Amino acid sequence: MTFPAELKYTQEHEWIRIEGDFAFIGITEFAQSELGDIVYVEVETVGEVVNSGDVFGTIEAVKTTSDLFMPITGEVLELNEAISEAGGDDPALINSDPYGEGWIIKVKISDKSEIDGLLDADAYAALVN
Repeated sequence: MTFPAELKYTQEHEWIRIEGDFAFIGITEFAQSELGDIVYVEVETVGEVVNSGDVFGTIEAVKTTSDLFMPITGEVLELNEAISEAGGDDPALINSDPYGEGWIIKVKISDKSEIDGLLDADAYAALVN
C-alpha cells in the first residue's frame, strides 16, 4: 500500500493535498480497500464551511456506508464531478485512483495552522500497519 509523502492524513483515513489556500480531500488507499467496491458518494455540504472533525459527506460501498470527516476547517467549494451523479458518475475512481482522479472534495482552507495537527505519511503508515 502506498501513502504519498506530499499528502497529510487523518486517523479516520482521509488524505488532504494542500495547494496554496485550497485543499483536495479524499480517502486513503487503505480506506478504499477496507470498504470494497464504492458505489456512491454523497456530499451535501458544498457551499458550507465545515469544521475540522465534522462530517462533510458519506461514502457507500457494496457492504457498508461510512461518514467522511473533514481534516481541517474550510469551505467546501466542489464535489469531484467525475465521481458524482451530477458528473461522470464513476465513484469507482476512488478504488482505482484514490490519490489522483478519485479525490472527493475541494475546499478553501480557513485555518492553515490546523494542517500541523495531521499525520504525515510515515505516521499514517504506522497507524494502519
